[in-house]
Amino acid sequence: MLLLAAAGLVAFVLLLYMVSPLISPKPLALPGAHVVVTGGSSGIGKCIAIECYKQGAFITLVARNEDKLLQAKKEVEKYSINTKQVVLCISVDVSQDYNQVENVIKQAQEKLGPVDMLVNCAGMSLSGKFEDLEVSTFEKLMSINYLGSVYPSRAVITTMKERRVGRIVFVSSQAGQLGLFGFTAYSSSKFAIRGLAEALQMEVKPYNVYVTVAYPPDTDTPGLAEENKTKPLETRLISETTAVCKPEQVAKQIVKDAIQGNFNSSIGSDGYMLSALTCGMAPVTSITEGLQQVVTMGLFRTIALFYLGSFDNIVRRCMVQKTKPEIADKTA
Repeated sequence: MLLLAAAGLVAFVLLLYMVSPLISPKPLALPGAHVVVTGGSSGIGKCIAIECYKQGAFITLVARNEDKLLQAKKEVEKYSINTKQVVLCISVDVSQDYNQVENVIKQAQEKLGPVDMLVNCAGMSLSGKFEDLEVSTFEKLMSINYLGSVYPSRAVITTMKERRVGRIVFVSSQAGQLGLFGFTAYSSSKFAIRGLAEALQMEVKPYNVYVTVAYPPDTDTPGLAEENKTKPLETRLISETTAVCKPEQVAKQIVKDAIQGNFNSSIGSDGYMLSALTCGMAPVTSITEGLQQVVTMGLFRTIALFYLGSFDNIVRRCMVQKTKPEIADKTA
């Protein structure tokens, strides 16, 4: 019976493959390519720019702080592999005015040519219990994390489709795969990116344009340091169950997956498991990836239940610790 079930599963996947061919795209050549990185003045964005520059790309760094941009430009330029490479800096808030974003993208293309790869890395995180967060926080994070990815993507997509080549990368988060205590505002904005990316990939795939969604874990960046200042105890304890990654490691994996045209980019074993668990109707770029998801789903769901149980225990313990002083005050 097990052999019959396995044979049936393989036959089903092969049928699915024939009905909807999963042809891996041709890798994007970075030497001479124009790569635009939003949020490129620090953290993962800056490391992605460095990784692409190491491979011969021309870089446009986009961020709000002009001083940080100029400093990042100097750091990126240290990794040039030829004298023709250029690093361009543009100071703009990608989440506020679409027309302004469109104009600066046009300026970049006039100087360095059409955009071959766009990396949407501009974003921020604010945490807190749902009832403690101001309504403006939800609006702010949705503007920066979601619209801050929509606007640059909208500005480059027409040219990419006309040229029949391009990569668009959305840097989400593991909090965009799993809702966690304290991240009601942040997770919502990152989950939104997934929906955008899936719909967009279906639209642009016939034009040889491929979308990648990256789900990095906690990464040692200035953004994480700022986030940790206000993290609720529960959120911090849950975050500490996994290791903090280096931004260089994360950037290297994201660039690799984007070049290959992979829809999903994850880091480490936890990231791989989360991506398999949450794949749903997400696109795949190889039959191997689809088979792995089918085969591992049951096992990973079992492991995930233990994770969820441990997270719930953390929340309960924190609640008990907080209520003890209240009880003591009432009985005093």
